[in-house]
Amino acid sequence: MSSNNNKILINTLPKHIRPAAKFIRHQEQASGLSTSRFIQDVSTCLIPKAVFSRSKEDLAENTFLEVSEETLIYFVPTILGQHIARTAFSKGLDSKSKEKVATTGVELLENAKNNPLVKHNNKKILPVKAAIALAAMAIPLTEFSLNYIKNLMTLKVFNKSDFKNIASLEDNAEDKEHQQKVEKSAKKHIKIAAIAYGACLGLAGLLAVKGKNSKILQKISEFIVAPGTKLFPKNKKTKNFVNKYFNMDFNNQDGKLVLSKGQLTTCVLTGGVGYFGASSDRGKENLKETATRFPLVALYVITGSELVEKGFKSILKKMGKCKDLIGRNNEVPKSDELDVLARKLAKKRNSNAEKEYKSLVKQKILISGLPYIFAIGVMGFFVAGMTNYFTKKRYENAQKYRKYL
Repeated sequence: MSSNNNKILINTLPKHIRPAAKFIRHQEQASGLSTSRFIQDVSTCLIPKAVFSRSKEDLAENTFLEVSEETLIYFVPTILGQHIARTAFSKGLDSKSKEKVATTGVELLENAKNNPLVKHNNKKILPVKAAIALAAMAIPLTEFSLNYIKNLMTLKVFNKSDFKNIASLEDNAEDKEHQQKVEKSAKKHIKIAAIAYGACLGLAGLLAVKGKNSKILQKISEFIVAPGTKLFPKNKKTKNFVNKYFNMDFNNQDGKLVLSKGQLTTCVLTGGVGYFGASSDRGKENLKETATRFPLVALYVITGSELVEKGFKSILKKMGKCKDLIGRNNEVPKSDELDVLARKLAKKRNSNAEKEYKSLVKQKILISGLPYIFAIGVMGFFVAGMTNYFTKKRYENAQKYRKYL
């Protein structure tokens, strides 16, 4: 009923506010992190890079990488985990155990501490969960390969492998020997990724079939889906941090497997190895640019706008803004809860629900919009412009230095 009331109240908003309200509501209803984070990262990373593109090759590479990376990270895990791996590896489980597969490994181990029955059931559920997580390693390993695929694409389509030509620092004839080196390295690393995934699938199959009867495989399964719990059982802070950011397990949303922070971190870090390797193949200028950009972008992708949003909420609260929305622990109601809050405020203030709802939506847009604009402006345009600028300055300084030699 609340959802229908929100739809009615949204339509009473002024036209200049309505699209923003609908967009925020849609993001909150999206499955897991996928849709909202895809839009955030593409807009933050691709649009600025397109604006600052230095050549058609540079634009093509950035478009290929950003769209491929975000699609891989935010959509493929759920498809591969929920619809393919879960179906394949859960076949031997009873109906109740199949439902429990969606529960996080951290929660299953926590529930098993004082419950022998849960502990017994975990012996068959955790290996299946670990197998599903390993099957999803196709995403970070493909992410690792993308930068090498990008090198091959630029070489085959534009016949360029020298970063100085791609970044319009120079316009010299390509070195055929260097092109062969780049091609050979790309194919080798793509092959390594394929072999690594084959090993992941092999272990996944072993866990799913033999895991429930093997203590060693049980420990491996527990480590995969709850590394913090296994490594730091007595240090709560470290345990929670490791479980959040270095856990290969899926999150649970209404019984479905969705992208987790740990999987996101795995993708970023594994992709980073390929990013640096592929950059190094094309020259020191590319490697230095990667070293400038990657730490900032990786931090943003992993944390998203969370840290920025928390900071903005604290500032707004101290300034006395958005009092109706920001709670004691800086918690903010979701869009579908605003109609109930609007009616309560209307009754309390002897006002009307439409007026209070409009005020709440404006506060919601402010809370959600400022961090998003900050991310696009600072993490997007600033980082893209800064890295391009420093790449050019480093090259120019190197050229001046050579003249003095």
